[in-house]
Amino acid sequence: MSKTKQNIFITNNFGETQNLGENFARILLAQAVQGVSLSRDNVVALYGNLGSGKTTFVQGLARGFGIRKRIISPTFVFVRQYKVSPPRCNTFYHVDLYRIENQREIEGMGLREIINDGKNTIVIEWAEKMQNLLPKKRWDVEFKDLGGSKRKITINQKL
Repeated sequence: MSKTKQNIFITNNFGETQNLGENFARILLAQAVQGVSLSRDNVVALYGNLGSGKTTFVQGLARGFGIRKRIISPTFVFVRQYKVSPPRCNTFYHVDLYRIENQREIEGMGLREIINDGKNTIVIEWAEKMQNLLPKKRWDVEFKDLGGSKRKITINQKL
């Protein structure tokens, strides 16, 4: 049986959602600095409807990892990678599975190898499409649109 630690946040606008992502990056980075391997804690699975704040959160998360490039959703290319300076990790991957139709397509993308490399951090939008390909130990982040720019964001650490 897996354990879960859960935190719920309400953000009122785009900036607060980005700031939550940036603050979450600090949690991941603190684990790396303390010598806790990012391996198996290196996957952040994002769930939520279109427009619920997933990409906005990833923009803040990337900023927290020191990435200064413009972060846009990789909807048409599926995966974007960004080099990061250690000890953060070696590579930050932003994955968008919105246009994926079945698990066979996912298996052909090489995500299993990326996930198994503990030096990578992988953030996956539309993670529900991966089903049993996701590692049991990961972070699940659920987004709910509360109207306007307000979002309910639930962060679960699967242990």
